[in-house]
Amino acid sequence: MAEHKHIYERAVYYDIVFNRDVSRDVAFMKAAFLKYANRDLQSVIDIACGPGYHARAFATQGARAVGLDLRPEMVAYGQSLVGDNPNMSWLSADMRNFKLDAPVDLALCMYDSIDALVTNADMIAHFQAVANNLTPKGLYIIECIHPRDCSPYHYGIHKYRGRRNGVSVEVHLGVNRPIFHPVTCVGEVEFEMRVRENGQVQTIRERSQERLYNAREIELLAGNSGALEVVDWLGDLDLNQPLDNSAQSVSMVAVLQKKAV
Repeated sequence: MAEHKHIYERAVYYDIVFNRDVSRDVAFMKAAFLKYANRDLQSVIDIACGPGYHARAFATQGARAVGLDLRPEMVAYGQSLVGDNPNMSWLSADMRNFKLDAPVDLALCMYDSIDALVTNADMIAHFQAVANNLTPKGLYIIECIHPRDCSPYHYGIHKYRGRRNGVSVEVHLGVNRPIFHPVTCVGEVEFEMRVRENGQVQTIRERSQERLYNAREIELLAGNSGALEVVDWLGDLDLNQPLDNSAQSVSMVAVLQKKAV
């Protein structure tokens, strides 16, 4: 499994760039769960969660929430932000083989984090681990960049920036203009993080493998897992926006459901 270790272990700088209001996302996930599971959402796991933006939001609203991330630095930073909330717990673990103390209704994986799973075996093991930790009819929601905006032959350079307490951080993805293998759709992607703090500039560069999945691959690998099936494709975190090539379709969102035993 690929990971940008040196970028993601700098959790505070990551948070300066990527922190955002996720209340709209949470409302969508609650509505999606009600639609497909026909009951109210009570518990979630935020996979590859970073500082746990979604997990913390769910916990604040009363759901039992787990934040899972491979990097212990991210988990520790998320814990430092949450305060004393009995609904919130954390787990530093591999997304391919984790075990929760109790199953949850919903799993989510946002911000293209699924691209760290670079082989079919990785993805199948991940799907099986997710399903094993879901309640009956539980959902798994995956958010990816729209293929129109990032593909094996046009990855692009994606830039993000933020500023807090005098610290300025920029993250540039794809600065090496990666080319992806035509069979595996795996490429080596270079990240660059630039930090301006106390009059000093620090640049961190790192390369890691990523896989760009298309919708059919996700459907087939979910089927091969024997544990999950795709029940909807959306073009945004919006039940009324189908995945298409319109301007309103800004991402590729897979809604998967645990198969009945």
